[in-house]
Amino acid sequence: MANRKRALIPESQQALDSLKTEIASQLGVDYTTQDKGNLTSRQNGSVGGEMVKRMIAFAEQSIK
Repeated sequence: MANRKRALIPESQQALDSLKTEIASQLGVDYTTQDKGNLTSRQNGSVGGEMVKRMIAFAEQSIK
C-alpha cells in the first residue's frame, strides 16, 4: 500500500508537478513516463533535492 504524501495546499500540486518536470528535464532525468519505479534513487533524489533548494531560495527571496 502506497502512502502518498499530499500537498498542504491542494491547489499547489499542479505547480509542484510542473516544477518537478522542469527540474528533471534540466537534470536529464526522464520523467515523462508514469512509472517512476524504473529510476534510481539517485535520480529521484537529485530531482527532489533540487526542488527543495529552489523552494528555499524562493522563500528567502520573498522574505527580503
